[in-house]
Amino acid sequence: MTLVEICLDDLDGVSAAERAGADRVELCASLGEGGITPSIGTVAVALRTATRIGINVLVRQRPGDFVYSAAEVDAMVQDILAIRALPNPAGVPLAFVIGALRADGSIDVLSTARMLEAAGDSPVTFHKAFDQTPDLLAALDELTVLGVTRILTSGGAATALDGSELLAELVVRAGDAVTILAGGGVRAANVAELVRRTGVTEVHLRAGAAVPSASQAVGGAASVYDSGERMATSDALVGELLAAVGRGALGSGAGAVA
Repeated sequence: MTLVEICLDDLDGVSAAERAGADRVELCASLGEGGITPSIGTVAVALRTATRIGINVLVRQRPGDFVYSAAEVDAMVQDILAIRALPNPAGVPLAFVIGALRADGSIDVLSTARMLEAAGDSPVTFHKAFDQTPDLLAALDELTVLGVTRILTSGGAATALDGSELLAELVVRAGDAVTILAGGGVRAANVAELVRRTGVTEVHLRAGAAVPSASQAVGGAASVYDSGERMATSDALVGELLAAVGRGALGSGAGAVA
């Protein structure tokens, strides 16, 4: 069964993804800037809202590159510890999404190890900073030794389908040690072909659709903050993706996986 992870920064999207049958969400803030750590309040409400779906929290202190100062790593470690301490009434799977590089693009082993230690027994995904490393196969080996659970990657290409050849190599090399999570341009129209070419068992996408602003004060000075529409997670798009991987209507057979 192909597992489906939905990347989102709209809090209501957690319920939409769960309702549609997705297995996990990657909870972020500011996806328009590539995603950063969501607020502690956002994570707290997401954990209180979810009844089944796994919640993977992005921990990224700022937009831009993935070369972090010591203070920035300290902040990300503290975010992980604070999130782990939040109530989780339904006991849904909680995991973290991290990534840190050196200036030459190689894995920042020390910073990554610190965040892994803070995560404790929570699963950890190394995000698409992985695709900036100069040798993806060598980076996979390093992350395997460090103990990450999965790696989000498009095989170093603009889209996962474009990087399918290297993704297939990564899947074989990772074996059962690390899960390769394919992300980048994944859609209902191409996901079956992506899975066939690569052998990935998990896919990642933003199932977002434009929705009109709820405000009547659109235009003029308000347009600085409100363009008249925003992106929100679409349960219909999640359902289409699930159907495309043979999961049936509303993700028949779905189950939360961290």
